[in-house]
Amino acid sequence: METIKANPDILKKTTYSILFMISFSHLINDLLQTVVPSIYPLIKENFNLSFSQIGIITFTYQIVASILQPFVGMYTDKNSKPYSLIVGMCFTMTGLFLVSIASSFTYLLLSVSLIGIGSSIFHPESSRVAHLASGGKKGLAQSIFQLGGNAGSAMGPLLAAFIIIPHGQSYVAWFCIIALIGIFVLYKIAIWYSDHLSLRNANKASHQIETHHLSKRTVTFSLILLLVLIFSKYFYMSSITSYYTFFLIDKFHISIQQSQIYLFLFSGAVAAGTLIGGPIGDRFGRKYVIWTSILGVAPFTMLLPYVSLFWVGTLSVIIGLILSSAFSAILVYATELMPGKVGLVAGLFFGFAFGMGGLGSAVLGKIADATSIEYVFKICAFLPLIGAITGFLPNIESKKKTNKKKYS
Repeated sequence: METIKANPDILKKTTYSILFMISFSHLINDLLQTVVPSIYPLIKENFNLSFSQIGIITFTYQIVASILQPFVGMYTDKNSKPYSLIVGMCFTMTGLFLVSIASSFTYLLLSVSLIGIGSSIFHPESSRVAHLASGGKKGLAQSIFQLGGNAGSAMGPLLAAFIIIPHGQSYVAWFCIIALIGIFVLYKIAIWYSDHLSLRNANKASHQIETHHLSKRTVTFSLILLLVLIFSKYFYMSSITSYYTFFLIDKFHISIQQSQIYLFLFSGAVAAGTLIGGPIGDRFGRKYVIWTSILGVAPFTMLLPYVSLFWVGTLSVIIGLILSSAFSAILVYATELMPGKVGLVAGLFFGFAFGMGGLGSAVLGKIADATSIEYVFKICAFLPLIGAITGFLPNIESKKKTNKKKYS
């Protein structure tokens, strides 16, 4: 494979080769990170854990990533580190290897903490790469980037079902080979990224940051609303990623491998839906994508706990398709609220998403121990109704068009 060199045209054109490479590396990163949740039934049995302890595992991984990501983003906004992407993948690989040989609950927590550190380094800088390669098509670029992550999240449970579940915890180590492939791809991206930064520095006069004329108070209020929407989305998503397999096994008495296939179908729908949200947001407005994605999924989440296995599978696919289109739109909307702060925004929103996922897993695990898994899904069904607050977000796109006409 030849080294991909940056040239001046990249500053204005969408660089699809880099977008697909960073998407593929996102696939690998998130595939590796979903290995641990995918084998929760196996870990629960091996270590005789409660649902609360399962929630603590997720919480530990997610909270480490949540706290570190905004700081990584702020730092790299001022000091870009192209090769830090490789460092992040190395942390993830090390964490996975330690999971494969973990002999206690404490050892597991240490292992997943390293995976969380890897995620905190990877996401802000990789999101910036997607932004730089977008050529102005920011929604499309984020969708392609997110598609890789969601595809990896879908593949993780399926690979775990056929590689790890039949053979045991030690087979987690085989996934380190996939991490090595990721390191190679990220090395190629880091070369392009470094060249691209050099070109941007040499062409500062032609590089302009798009601005808006919203007040600081409006921007702050809008960011808070977006974080509340992230809370509703990822708190609900944590019920699926951490407890969907337990729900299926408990209610329908299916095997662990069968439950993993249903989780794969949901994750596959999430991957497919991700690709839709960005381009639609570019064309019709991100606010409307966010509104439809979160609030529109509520009728389906409310039905899911009460239907047969066939309809649970069907509804989970519909939920995945609709709900997944929100994050790309939210992230790009936030970068437009805070122009020139891509790393900070990516770190803040990825970090908050991870934090809410981890907190959700811990809280829902506690509720499941006190009540039942089915009850968890019944109460989480109402979370998408929070999407109604999207109506309070300003229409950034219309303001930009007005400003362009005014100054043209």
